[in-house]
Amino acid sequence: MSNPTRGRETGVQSVDRAITVLEILARRGEAGVSEIAGELDVHKSTAFRLLGALEERGLAEQIGDRGKYRLGFGLIPLAGRVSERLEVTQQGRSVCEELAARLAETVNIAILDQGVAVNVDQARGPSTVTTYNWLGRITPLHSTASGKVLLAAVDPADRAELLKDLVRTTPRTLVTPAKLAADLDDVTSLGYAWALEEWEVGLNAVAAPIRDHSGTVVAALSVSGPAYRLPPDRIEEITADTVAAGEEISRRMGHWLR
Repeated sequence: MSNPTRGRETGVQSVDRAITVLEILARRGEAGVSEIAGELDVHKSTAFRLLGALEERGLAEQIGDRGKYRLGFGLIPLAGRVSERLEVTQQGRSVCEELAARLAETVNIAILDQGVAVNVDQARGPSTVTTYNWLGRITPLHSTASGKVLLAAVDPADRAELLKDLVRTTPRTLVTPAKLAADLDDVTSLGYAWALEEWEVGLNAVAAPIRDHSGTVVAALSVSGPAYRLPPDRIEEITADTVAAGEEISRRMGHWLR
């Protein structure tokens, strides 16, 4: 009888070795089967099999008939997704800092990743009350302003998978699919999203989309703060500034607004 635990260990070991092969090729520029086998301390047949799997996925390629391998072009779209995320923080940093200073509130940039919103950059305003550190924090899509902006940009046909479990965390959380769909339609038509105590009691926020050169929404910029400092009328007042900041970052990302 086969041992499933051993199978999992072998699979993890293969993944680890494949990643190491990519690191070797990145460091050397090019390498042969024997060289890779030597660094991995495995038989040449194992190294050849790993290279074959990477080559099949376009992550490695053989250089003519020289028997050498180098990194493949299949890595470009993978790297592009990471660099895109880095670019949005680089292009948005000064805009976020200026907005946070002017509004005296916390400004965040969030991206969509594996069904959640991930805050990848933050600027804090000179508030007298210490604000929560959102950097790196994962937040839900359906009950946050940033999440709604990101969710509204997803093709409606693909949203179902992201909205399988709508968790209610406050009395204001939208957990009815029809009501949430209507809210997302408003986000699309208005160009911004509000979240008034929908994720945490006492927390309000407004968010606007950030687009890349193709017009695709790649991130959301939000301004958030305690409800006593950001009541609905104040949220309404700062919405235009939030949208303008999102448009400025989009412009820096190569999206020329008409």
